[in-house]
Amino acid sequence: MPDPRLKSFALAGGVLVLDRLTKTMVERYVSFTADYKIVPGIFDIVHSENRGVAFGFFNDAASPLTTLLLIALSIAAVIGVSVMLWRARRLDGRLCWAFALVLGGAAGNLFDRAVSGRVTDFLLFYIGDHQWPSFNVADSAIVIGCGLLFLDSLFERRQGTGNANVS
Repeated sequence: MPDPRLKSFALAGGVLVLDRLTKTMVERYVSFTADYKIVPGIFDIVHSENRGVAFGFFNDAASPLTTLLLIALSIAAVIGVSVMLWRARRLDGRLCWAFALVLGGAAGNLFDRAVSGRVTDFLLFYIGDHQWPSFNVADSAIVIGCGLLFLDSLFERRQGTGNANVS
C-alpha cells in the first residue's frame, strides 16, 4: 500500500496542475472584458487579476514590498504545510487530505505571484447584484482544505479522541 504521505503530495501536485491549467486557459482565451455566463444569474467565467490576497485585500498596494511580503508568507505556508505532511504519522487521513488541498492551493497562488506578481481569478458566483469576489482553483482548494480542518476540529472535540494513524 502506498505511503499516505505520497498520496497527499500527489493530491497537492494535482491541485497545482489543475490550477495552472485553468489559469493558463483563462489567460489565453478569456479577455478582461469577457463574461461567459455558465449558469445565468449564478455563475460566470471572467478574467480578473489580483495583486493582493483573498477578497482583494492589498490589491491596490503599489509597493513591490507588499508583493515580496506575500511571496515570503506563501513560501512559509508551503514549507510549513509540507513539513506537517511529511511528518504525518500522527495525522489521520482526513487531515492529510485537508493539508494536501491547502498545500496545492498555496503552491498554485505562490507560483503566480512569484512569476507575475499577481494571481489570475476567473470563477464568479453571484445572485442578482450580490456577488462573491472572483476566485480560482487554488483558492477553492485552500477554502475546502481549511473547511475540512475546521470540521475535523469540531469532530475531535465531540469525540474526545486524538488522531493516531494515517489512513
